[in-house]
Amino acid sequence: MATAAHAHTDDLKARFFATRALTLAVAAPLSDADATVQSMPDASPAKWHLAHTTWFLETFVLSPLGVPPFDPAFGYLFNSYYEAAGPRHPRGSRGLLTRPSLDRVRAWRQHVDAVLDWRWSRLDAPALAMIELGIAHEQQHQELLLTDILHLFAANPLSPAVYDAVPPPAAQPQAGWTAHPGGIVRIGHEGGGFAFDCEGPTHDVLLAPFALADALVTTADWEAFVADGGYDDPRLWLSDGWAWRQREGIAAPLHWRGDGREFTLAGEVERRAHAPIAHVSFFEADAFAAWAGARLPTEVEWEAAAASADPAAGNQLDGPGAIAPCGDRSLFGDVWAWTASAFLPYPRFRPAEGAVGEYNGKFMSGQMVLRGASCATPRGSSRRTTRNFFPPTARWQFSGVRLAKDL
Repeated sequence: MATAAHAHTDDLKARFFATRALTLAVAAPLSDADATVQSMPDASPAKWHLAHTTWFLETFVLSPLGVPPFDPAFGYLFNSYYEAAGPRHPRGSRGLLTRPSLDRVRAWRQHVDAVLDWRWSRLDAPALAMIELGIAHEQQHQELLLTDILHLFAANPLSPAVYDAVPPPAAQPQAGWTAHPGGIVRIGHEGGGFAFDCEGPTHDVLLAPFALADALVTTADWEAFVADGGYDDPRLWLSDGWAWRQREGIAAPLHWRGDGREFTLAGEVERRAHAPIAHVSFFEADAFAAWAGARLPTEVEWEAAAASADPAAGNQLDGPGAIAPCGDRSLFGDVWAWTASAFLPYPRFRPAEGAVGEYNGKFMSGQMVLRGASCATPRGSSRRTTRNFFPPTARWQFSGVRLAKDL
């Protein structure tokens, strides 16, 4: 009879290899050229994502076990930001890496997977814990892989499609608000499964009564905001946001085009009025909330409201194929919701030990928190306590808006 420890190890192995396979499946439609180009410094080539997630496993799982690297030169090319792991190629120049080829990167992935498969029964507890982190790390990069492909293909005048189109969602009944009584709420991950270090420690927070919108803000809502001059009214905008809007000439969500069309992973399509708005920055989200006579929720409010929500529900990534927001009113899926909260440490927070302690803690400055999950988030990878974070100007992610108000 299998012990609980063996069952856990077998489940971990199955999840690990399923995660590795999904990354390859998501990237399968890409040519070597598609996978090499970088559209902006914040985005990475698809080939780099495939390589970096493999470097992570080789560096933090296999290297401590004495396994030599597949190619010693790859460490410099595919380290992201881990100072403790050594120097690295500049982030903004990842698109210049025409070598190694996509096939060479796939061969590296196959090699690392084969070594881990062969050694699996002999992996100790620290190695298995690092593999758990490696799964979560690769799932994050699967979402980044999709949004970076979208940003890259949006720059191509041919408007190429990567996946099939998503049918437009039907109109939903008028959305309302769900009230929360406030009071003292317990926030943060309490154990009993994987979580990133920034999700804890648990702590109590006093909340005033509030209400959270039942539905995400839609494309039709945003079209009304644009038509009413929302992008041209400085009274709605934070000072830094207004300066950014003027400097960058921002007048609509990132992938909107003329004549009521937008660019998606299925190419250029007619805007879907009832779909949740996506690819807007925190500054845009905050301005919209002001225009709507509401506000953005804090991350504590969002987490309290999601106490009984199913993190695996909603429109999330199950496999390669049609991917777009659809609007099913779950707190999870479709788009990440901007909050009014800065990404800061919780009381008594301590980064994880070792180089992986650079994973979250070093970014607790100048970032805003998003909650939930998106249509590009691998199903099952998000939790009620997950704290996604990006700078307030970031728009290339599936980021949207859920309003809140005081009671």
